[in-house]
Amino acid sequence: MAIQWYPGHMHKARKEIEEAMPQVDLVIEVLDARIPYSSENPMVAQLRGDKPCIKLLNKSDLADPEITAQWIEYLEREQGVKATAITTLQAAMVKKIPDICRKLVPSRDKTEKDIRTMIMGIPNVGKSTIINTLAGRVIAKTGNEPAVTKTQQRINLRNGIVLSDTPGILWPKVDNEASSYRLAVTGAIKDTAMEYEDVALFAAKYLLTAYPKEICERYNLTELPKDDVALLEAIGRKRGALRPGGRIDMHKASELLLHEYRSGKIGLLSLETPAMAELEKIEVARIMAIKEAEKEAKLANEKLKRSGKRHND
Repeated sequence: MAIQWYPGHMHKARKEIEEAMPQVDLVIEVLDARIPYSSENPMVAQLRGDKPCIKLLNKSDLADPEITAQWIEYLEREQGVKATAITTLQAAMVKKIPDICRKLVPSRDKTEKDIRTMIMGIPNVGKSTIINTLAGRVIAKTGNEPAVTKTQQRINLRNGIVLSDTPGILWPKVDNEASSYRLAVTGAIKDTAMEYEDVALFAAKYLLTAYPKEICERYNLTELPKDDVALLEAIGRKRGALRPGGRIDMHKASELLLHEYRSGKIGLLSLETPAMAELEKIEVARIMAIKEAEKEAKLANEKLKRSGKRHND
């Protein structure tokens, strides 16, 4: 499944971010703790260059704590990056962010000049709630669906930090198919832009392998289903998601699985590990190299045809 969901305001936001970046001292990138790799927008790294960066692994209250610890260690291998797990349900965690900013940009803090920060992240990752908590008042609109923030705004936190908010930006096309699915599973993609059953089957297959105990306990299963389809059928039977004649309503079963995953009712479950990300990066690079070679070959062939046509003329 290749998700391509790039509303016009996101294209505009990218240009505005690029123009504003030279005036920024520090970037704050909000990630989903359940999918730090898949929710990490590659455009952010391109736009921020060598500026220091705080990576906030939000929704850590829904993620596997052991895997989250692995991600923090992994992300901090990059020069100038500080990673920390937070949940917007605990304001005290969020309110530690200004102190981290000061540590990463000590030169600015010593001159008593405001540290100019820019907060970025994909849609529906909790960015607006973080801003409101830092500001101590409602400034950014929040919502349970992606693409709520549409325009940039500057917020003076009045504690030596000036924050530039940006719309949640997805990239034009997600090259890693697994990342596309994970974004859909966690709710970063609007439900209208995805096939519920397709996404639920992806989630079911992974959860059966990574978290079989939690799956059996949540759905009161005496034995583990043999595959993703069998799991959705088992959920349908257990929860009464049936059509006339006793057939399983697979769409309803898919909704149940995805909604219960997103709410944490199944357990604290992460969808990817640093080891998985490393392997997928290699595979994506291989696929991109093939596509680039094919593109160059096509251009060369077209050039040859044009040259031959001119020669014949």
